[in-house]
Amino acid sequence: MIPVTIFAGRDVAVFGLGLSGSAAAHALAAGGARVLAWDDTQEGRDEAAAQGVTLRDLASADWSRIAALVLAPGIPLTHPEPHWSVRKAQAASVEVIGDTELFFRERARQGSGAKIVVITGTNGKSTTTALTAHLLQVAGRPVALGGNIGRAVLDLPPFAVGPIYVLELSTFQIDLTPSLAPDAAALINITPDHLDRHGTIETYAAIKARVFAGLPPDGTAVVGVDDDYSRAIADALQGPYAVKRIAVGHPVETGVWAKDGMLTEVENGVERGRVGLDGIGSLRGAHNWQNAAVAYALARSQGLDASTIAKGLGTFAGLAHRMEQVARQGSVLFVNDSKATNADAAAKALASFTDIYWIVGGRPKAGGLDGLEPFFPRIARAYLIGEAADDFAAQLGTEVDHVQCGTLDRAIEAAAADARRSRSAEPVVLLSPACASYDQFANFEARGRSFRDLVTRLPGVRPVQPSQGRAA
Repeated sequence: MIPVTIFAGRDVAVFGLGLSGSAAAHALAAGGARVLAWDDTQEGRDEAAAQGVTLRDLASADWSRIAALVLAPGIPLTHPEPHWSVRKAQAASVEVIGDTELFFRERARQGSGAKIVVITGTNGKSTTTALTAHLLQVAGRPVALGGNIGRAVLDLPPFAVGPIYVLELSTFQIDLTPSLAPDAAALINITPDHLDRHGTIETYAAIKARVFAGLPPDGTAVVGVDDDYSRAIADALQGPYAVKRIAVGHPVETGVWAKDGMLTEVENGVERGRVGLDGIGSLRGAHNWQNAAVAYALARSQGLDASTIAKGLGTFAGLAHRMEQVARQGSVLFVNDSKATNADAAAKALASFTDIYWIVGGRPKAGGLDGLEPFFPRIARAYLIGEAADDFAAQLGTEVDHVQCGTLDRAIEAAAADARRSRSAEPVVLLSPACASYDQFANFEARGRSFRDLVTRLPGVRPVQPSQGRAA
């Protein structure tokens, strides 16, 4: 834990007692603050109280005595309307911040030289953050991984310990962190997302751009330039820090670009290094080439060389439930992409394989399978499960051979049997549901774990081992 001393002896309100809120309450108390913590749900309050958090109903609190409101990132700050706790804070001229703001302010107060790397973006930020941390660890660097992935930032080791802090941050967190000041920061991409919480795509993009506002002169900004909003942000960056552009399919003047599984590092038009991703199953597909290119640039900003990065890329196992290669049965590969809860997410997996035995369905999202038609020729057969089965059968029609299976266990059994009869080099049984999980599972993690458990019970399966990367 990182004790937060900046509010020692003062009253601080904490609203939202999930992982980050509870961590903030403990860190503030450890640093000498008087914490007034609350949650809208009885379950949240009970769980926090069981962890020793002092509860106080903020609806009846004296806000004139409160120094700050620490708001959990899941609580509305502006849209669709400010939460009632935010309105009370604003009425009393109390600043509203997040746990990440406490993290950066405490680092500044201590004068810590600990390095901080921050990653944000609409898609791929969890994979890129985990990959960046992995590359640094392979190089023998101590790493603390957290933020929007894994542990809350204030649950990480104290600054005195000296790791490189690798943080995934969402727009919700950035919006609550006016003192954000990393040593290196990456914006992977921007597509419309969370507009119910930010109002417009322009506001959403502007918040993402703040990740670079506090970079020091010797810092590094890494920006994907394959979408209009991110490209405009890259063009507007003035430095004096380094700016590294990331692209897939076309070269950049300074940065890293990827094509056909090859990452090429360039500085002022001069090639500085290459790393191949061929055979690295956890980084298959153009979207993962982008993730890998961002992680490469961040690793280089922290002093790693290309050969060390290649070793780290080759040993990256990937994240659970995100195109996770689970096992093989002969030539058949089983892939758990349970995190794909909509068609856009499923498209990335379908684009990464060619002989696909696709397990799809659950609780459908608006539009169903719309937009996936270009990938239909890659699908040998679809196995429909859950509430969406009838609607998806109608959408697939005669374009994709499909069968109604109802449940995941029956789908796996049928898909595995069909895939074993394939004559292709690598038939793939792919769980990429394009649906929420709530009709049959508590969440996408539970659905992915069930897939993994069922696959490992099949006869003759063997776990997939990471491949080795190569420097070129």
